[in-house]
Amino acid sequence: MADPKGFLKVTERELPKRRPVPVRLMDWKEVYEQNDPAQVRRQAGRCMDCGIPFCHQGCPLGNLIPEWNDLTWRGEGRDAIERLHATNNFPEFTGRLCPAPCESSCVLGINQPAVTIKQVEVSIIDQAFANGWVDSHPPERLTGKTVAVVGSGPAGLAAAQQLTRAGHTVAVYERDNRIGGLLRYGIPDFKMEKKHLDARLKQMTDEGTRFRAGVNIGVDITWDELKARYDAVVVATGAMVPRDLPIPGRDLPGVHFAMEYLVQANKVGAGDDVPDQITAEDKHVVVLGGGDTGADCIGTAHRQGAASVTNLAIGTQPPSERTDAQPWPMMPTLFEVASAHEEGGSREYLVSTVEFLPNAAGELRAIRVAETEFVDGRRVPKSGTEREIPADLVLLALGFTGPESDQLGDQLGVPFDGRGNVGRGDDYQTSEEGVFVAGDAGRGQSLIVWAIAEGRAAAAAVDRYLEGETELPAPVRPTDRAISL
Repeated sequence: MADPKGFLKVTERELPKRRPVPVRLMDWKEVYEQNDPAQVRRQAGRCMDCGIPFCHQGCPLGNLIPEWNDLTWRGEGRDAIERLHATNNFPEFTGRLCPAPCESSCVLGINQPAVTIKQVEVSIIDQAFANGWVDSHPPERLTGKTVAVVGSGPAGLAAAQQLTRAGHTVAVYERDNRIGGLLRYGIPDFKMEKKHLDARLKQMTDEGTRFRAGVNIGVDITWDELKARYDAVVVATGAMVPRDLPIPGRDLPGVHFAMEYLVQANKVGAGDDVPDQITAEDKHVVVLGGGDTGADCIGTAHRQGAASVTNLAIGTQPPSERTDAQPWPMMPTLFEVASAHEEGGSREYLVSTVEFLPNAAGELRAIRVAETEFVDGRRVPKSGTEREIPADLVLLALGFTGPESDQLGDQLGVPFDGRGNVGRGDDYQTSEEGVFVAGDAGRGQSLIVWAIAEGRAAAAAVDRYLEGETELPAPVRPTDRAISL
């Protein structure tokens, strides 16, 4: 284990400092200062190497957390990255973007602040890249079998890397002009700079994975044509259909889905020319939705020079501490202050949006809201509490309802379940032989760590389908859910 008395000597939870707000608003770089190796070592030393490490249960990847905590505490970084890579293809992504259900399950968290698992994880991979310890692993032999992976987000990339290393010839198709899916265009640089994605894609290219950007499957190539070209197909297109808000004024100029806004901002950051870009500059911005996507919109609006930013949520403000209804080791819903919330603006809860209001020119000028009350278990606007909030730009960050289904249904004929996700069996295979589904397309909107876990598991299923057996790990099943009691 790590320091046997570490959790007794170091009881404080230390995290890297965020750069000062006035400084970080001047650029799009990541908000955190560089990790302090001594701090990381202290935090890794707090790990108790529990007899039953519940952090394993909290992580769908099954990360060997006590092992790489111990190696970090001992200063054995090269061994630490080998243990980390044994279960996680992309710790540089999860270490920055995952909400860390492993930390909610940390046994130390019963009566102390949990070990900073996520900080230790990202420090291991960053050190590994800096020291040239991230090697390419091309297959020793080729099987002669071909696999198409459609979608280059975390699930698609994980499946592709596993299948390439198993010896199959893998091509990843992405309809955008660059590879990465939401990792590329959905996540602002202040949360993850794209150099981390590019470094991993170079490793995958060196291993033999082929990338086809700018190809829209279902349009440029039909699904049937793709299926005919390859021995197996993995659908990893995500759950990209946004949840709408059909109220009066929804069609006014100035009301947009969050992803429409974030993708454009990221493309501009990558150097692309985006005509008629949606921008928050000098505008009163209202973000509807209190999740991570909403926070990404808030941080982006601040950097674009918004006149004001207001974040509205229809539900109640979450508690600041774990409640009896969400006991350890469950992942609780807590009130969090993301880096974007530190940067300005206001947050309001129990607010129902009633109408988008136009000015004389037919442009958005405000939104009408009301207090939220609960009637027969439903959240409805409370009569007599209406008010207006100035708004030149409204961003809908209300979540997603499922994958884009038209072409999959029409061209492939795959079924969809009651939640609008692509139907699949326990082996990740759809009713169409040789067509598999991984990540949010089959699971629904979820965490990046689940996407990577499903990509790895689906790769094992594809390998077994092609070869009759597999040595690839399958950390999760399609029916697995987050820990519950």
